[in-house]
Amino acid sequence: MKILVIQQKMMGDVLTSTIICEVLRKEYPDARIDYLVNSSTRPVVAENKFFDNIVEFKPVYRDSKIEFYRFLLTIRKTKYDRVIDAYGKLESNLIALFSGAPEKISFYKWYTQFIYTKTIHRVSQPITNASTAIENRLRLVFPENRITSEIVKPKIYLTEEEKEKAKEFLESNDIDLKKPLVMISVIGSEESKTLPLEYMAKVIDEIVNTSGANILFNYIPNQEKDARTVYNLTNYKTQQHIHFDVFAKSLRGFIAILSHCNVLVGNEGGAVNIAKALDVSTFTIFSPWIIKNHWNMFEDNEKHLSVHLADYIPSLFANKSVKELKNTSVELYPNFEPELFIYQLKEFLHKNL
Repeated sequence: MKILVIQQKMMGDVLTSTIICEVLRKEYPDARIDYLVNSSTRPVVAENKFFDNIVEFKPVYRDSKIEFYRFLLTIRKTKYDRVIDAYGKLESNLIALFSGAPEKISFYKWYTQFIYTKTIHRVSQPITNASTAIENRLRLVFPENRITSEIVKPKIYLTEEEKEKAKEFLESNDIDLKKPLVMISVIGSEESKTLPLEYMAKVIDEIVNTSGANILFNYIPNQEKDARTVYNLTNYKTQQHIHFDVFAKSLRGFIAILSHCNVLVGNEGGAVNIAKALDVSTFTIFSPWIIKNHWNMFEDNEKHLSVHLADYIPSLFANKSVKELKNTSVELYPNFEPELFIYQLKEFLHKNL
């Protein structure tokens, strides 16, 4: 049997969907399992043992209809027996359609259901602490009565060489790994997913004041200005603990560095999912427009804890759709003052540092 799993989204989604490959491997140990992802997310799934091949969806396939058609022909020639489309957008719709696979499975949408031989309705409320992000993906493989017994956590696999190089890099930058090390997801993937910068500075001040930990910032080059603003907003004592210029030059390098951290604190996003896959403790600050129980995977209020503005001021969310919340998230964020959750943050740090 040949199985293709499709997830052409950001790295958090790509990492989470590896669980589909993992449970398929256990269910069909002799099957060939291929995982189709965007090229930019390949580092997140490298070394994963639960699929046989990474099929890269390259930027050129979006830029050129001819190149996309050639890619579709390659998929068709592989003669997959089953396609599981966890992405469900136009590109993956076409890939599933052109694959010619006898079985094609995806999430239900009224306007694409005809493409697939089976569609699954997403469930909005979780039945375990794994979150609906995990449970709904498992529904693409198992019937409802098997979901709770098949829960697995996404995992990232690093080589010993990668971990050792990251350790040497940190030590060469005068970071004592015998002391607590905290990674800060300082800037979200967009403004609507970013705690106000002055609030993030207060959070970091509190981390240093409570734990005396060394601090690393997670940001990408085009976020450096905002990250620097956060640094400048922290107090002088805190700045002595922040190693602002210590960062990886690649996504794989970041993952290896994060594996040496005790905890990750900050905006919800791909870095949080990576930390959990590395078994690093997380304190996640959700955007007002993100539904918390969709992505607070394996939260136990000990090793993994998250906060959402709705936890404290639910009246702000009454009778508002996700679309309305997204459009007003920047206006809602000022209400999410750190004082609302500082006590929880301190308790989390005491337990995990």
